[in-house]
Amino acid sequence: MKHYVIIGNGVAAAGCIEGIRSIDRETPVTVVSEERHAVYCRPLISYYLEGKTDPARMAYRGADFYERMGADVRYGRKAVRIDPEGKEVLLDDGTALPYSALCIAAGSSPFVPPFRGLETVQNRCSFMTLDDALLLERMIAPESRVLIVGAGLIGLKCAEGLSGRVAEITVCDLADRVLSSILDAECAAMMQAHLEQHGIRFFLKDSADRFDGQTAYMKSGAEVTFDVLVLAVGVRANTSLLKEIGGEVNRGILTDEQMRTSVPDIYAAGDCTEGMDRSIGQRRVLAILPNAYMQGHAAGVSMAGGQERFDKAIPMNSIGFFGLHAMTAGAYEGEMYEEKTAHSLKRLFTKDGLLKGFILIGCDERAGIYTSMIREQTPLSSVDFELLRKAATTAAFPASERRKKFGGVV
Repeated sequence: MKHYVIIGNGVAAAGCIEGIRSIDRETPVTVVSEERHAVYCRPLISYYLEGKTDPARMAYRGADFYERMGADVRYGRKAVRIDPEGKEVLLDDGTALPYSALCIAAGSSPFVPPFRGLETVQNRCSFMTLDDALLLERMIAPESRVLIVGAGLIGLKCAEGLSGRVAEITVCDLADRVLSSILDAECAAMMQAHLEQHGIRFFLKDSADRFDGQTAYMKSGAEVTFDVLVLAVGVRANTSLLKEIGGEVNRGILTDEQMRTSVPDIYAAGDCTEGMDRSIGQRRVLAILPNAYMQGHAAGVSMAGGQERFDKAIPMNSIGFFGLHAMTAGAYEGEMYEEKTAHSLKRLFTKDGLLKGFILIGCDERAGIYTSMIREQTPLSSVDFELLRKAATTAAFPASERRKKFGGVV
C-alpha cells in the first residue's frame, strides 16, 4: 500500500504536502513533527517578542490545513532512523512508519560551540523556534541584561525583538562586522550604526571564551555580566538521518533538481539540503523560506509521480531593523553600480551580460524584479538596464515580456 511520510513540519513540509496533493488526493500522508506546533513562519518569532504578532497569526496555513490535505501529523515525535530496505521510518516512541516515498524536510539545528563553563549559565537558550521565543520571554524581565552570541540574522532579529523589553542588550561576534554572511564592510557599518542608535551594544572581532555563571570572559580580556544568554552562533543542516544510511551528504543533503536524494524513494527539501546556487553555479546550503517551499513542492510532486523541477535557487534576504530595511540577493561579483545617500545604499552587480546580485538598504524598490532577473538569468541586452539601474520597473521590459512576466501589465 502506498504511503507518503514527511520528516519535519516546517515550510518545506507544507510545500511537500501541497505538491503531493496536486497530483494524488487519496494516498495517506504522515508528517513527523518534533515541534508541537502546526507549521508557522519562523522569521516572525522576533515580532512575537515585540508584541507585533501572536502564535495564531504566525500560522503559515489555515487551521484546517492538515485536515483539508488529508495529512496525519505526529506531534512531539522525532524520527531516529530510516530503514531503506524495509521502507520504514522509526520514531523515538518505537513506532515504525512504512513509506513508499519519503521526504526529509528536517531543517537545521543551532550550532553551539564548546564554550568552557557553558553549563554554569542558568538562563540560556537558542533563537530558532517558537518554543525558543516562548522560553526566552519567560526568562526576561525589564531589568534583564541580555548577551547575544552571534551578530548574524538570527542574533540581530533577537536583539530587535528584545529592545524595549530589557535593560541592556550586548551582541558579540568573532566576525569584524554584523551580518557578515550577506553584507560587506561598508553596508554592515551602516546597519550597525542604526542598531547602535537603538541601544544595541557590540563586541565585534571578539566573542565569549568561557563562562562562569552570569559572567562571560571574552577573548579580548573584557568581561560582560548578563542575566540571560542567547546563543545565535549559526546553524547546521540536519543531515544525519540520510548520512547514517549511506546517502550522499555534504554540508547539506545532496539532491537533484527533482529533490531526489541518492537513496531510492527518498527525497529532501528545505534547510537540510544543499542545492545549486543559480547565481554562481555552485552547490551550497540556501536556508531561505521561499526556496524551502519551492523545494518542498517539487519534492511532493515528484513523490506522487509528477514532474516538477526546482533549479532556480539563489541566496536572498529581506530583513529590517527598527525601520531600516535591507534586501539582498545573488552574488556580489562583477561590475558594481552604486547609488548612495546618507540613509540609503543601492548596489547592483553585473557580469557576463547578466544581473548577478544586489544590495538595497533603505531603498523603496520593487526588489522582486531584480530577484526575478537573477533567477531567470535575463540577458541585460533584452531590457532597458539603464532604466532598471535607476528603478526596478516593469517599464524596462518589452511589452511582450511584461504581459508574460507581470500578469498583463503594459
